[in-house]
Amino acid sequence: MMKKSGVVGLSLTLAAVLMLSACGSNEGNTNKGTAATNNGTAQEATKEPAAEPVTITLAGWGASPEEQDLLNQTLKEFEAKYPNVKVKYEVIADQYMDVIKTRLIGGEGPDVFYLDAFEAPGLIERNVLEPLDSYVTEDFDVADFEQPMVDAFKQEGVTYGFPKDFSTLAMFYNKKDFAEAGIAAPPATWDELKAAAAKLTKKEGDKTVRYGFGVAPELARQMFMIQAFGGKVADDKGNAAFASPDALKGLQLVTDMHNVDKSSGEPKEVGAGWGGEMFGQGKASIVFEGNWAIPFLESNYKDLDYGTAELPTVNGTKGTMAFTVAYVMNKQSEKKEAAWQLISFLTGKEGMKTWTSKGFALPTRKSVAQELGYDKDEMRSAIVAGASYATPWQAGSTLPTIMSNFNNQFVDTFMGNSKLEDAMKKAETVANKEIAAAK
Repeated sequence: MMKKSGVVGLSLTLAAVLMLSACGSNEGNTNKGTAATNNGTAQEATKEPAAEPVTITLAGWGASPEEQDLLNQTLKEFEAKYPNVKVKYEVIADQYMDVIKTRLIGGEGPDVFYLDAFEAPGLIERNVLEPLDSYVTEDFDVADFEQPMVDAFKQEGVTYGFPKDFSTLAMFYNKKDFAEAGIAAPPATWDELKAAAAKLTKKEGDKTVRYGFGVAPELARQMFMIQAFGGKVADDKGNAAFASPDALKGLQLVTDMHNVDKSSGEPKEVGAGWGGEMFGQGKASIVFEGNWAIPFLESNYKDLDYGTAELPTVNGTKGTMAFTVAYVMNKQSEKKEAAWQLISFLTGKEGMKTWTSKGFALPTRKSVAQELGYDKDEMRSAIVAGASYATPWQAGSTLPTIMSNFNNQFVDTFMGNSKLEDAMKKAETVANKEIAAAK
């Protein structure tokens, strides 16, 4: 699951329509038992297998052929276990969230669908997702999930989705470059990273042909740096807050390596499209990437000798980012019994083991990661280790606005065209004006 950021918020029209639809009748819901709604009331729900044949819809975005085969296998296993439930799976290849939102407006949303943590706060606020806590039985074992991944789909203690897979960021390092530079082990602290990057940077004349550290100067990769000294991306009201002195301390570490030490660079400075390509081409000795980089490197740079490690500590504290996706239920679904059966199977131990068995995606359940050996895997153990302390890539429903303004200004200051404090204050001010205007 390669993480690419960049989404748009819901329009005022969408907000109005979804609010109206959320206030509509629950007729057609034949569930038994109780399931909590957003306002604390109860509605009928059941956890029993569907007695009558039913077809439910599942929507997701495209994946590699190998991943698609794994999902198909998992769905076949589900249908074998629940023979009265058939799953109609649809791949939405382009503009996934726009399509989902449009269908939710028209009352034609799928029963179950993928939801990225980045988008979750916006849909939760619109009251279009079914709360799932009361569907959960003891054998589902919620405590088995990595806590940050579950928390990414909660609001005010209510769970709206269960995570199907994840990746954190780990440090990928070139073993050959390290040996040539006399570096015995991957850096464990930011100071060690600075020192290693300086040794690893290679120049030919005035041109840097290899950076010690390859950087993605975007909020999705820098949020944990903002938090390292106690900073925040957004405050409790959803306003941008990344220009505080504490936030700037972490960001300054990143920009200084580029503008002062001259030991880091972003992919486009060396003609690469992203960090994995920059690393594979030998134009960066260290990059922070996720699980998606492993199959990419194996396919495209078979002879590359590299290792992975947890990210270096910043301000004495471990940190990394987490990118995760959940299965969620459409609140307007008329087939909630079967929809929950599908969600509970896909995010349960059995279904998750099949889905993550090849390592293209990593399990959010600790027991499955251990059973499949990812917690001890040479390349993936560092990614798994970061799950317990990672910062999920989300910060409320205003994050799309905050992100675009941050990215525009941070790239500018990373390239040395503006002072960090001035750039972040400008980005924060513009973001908050746009947030206020949208209310």
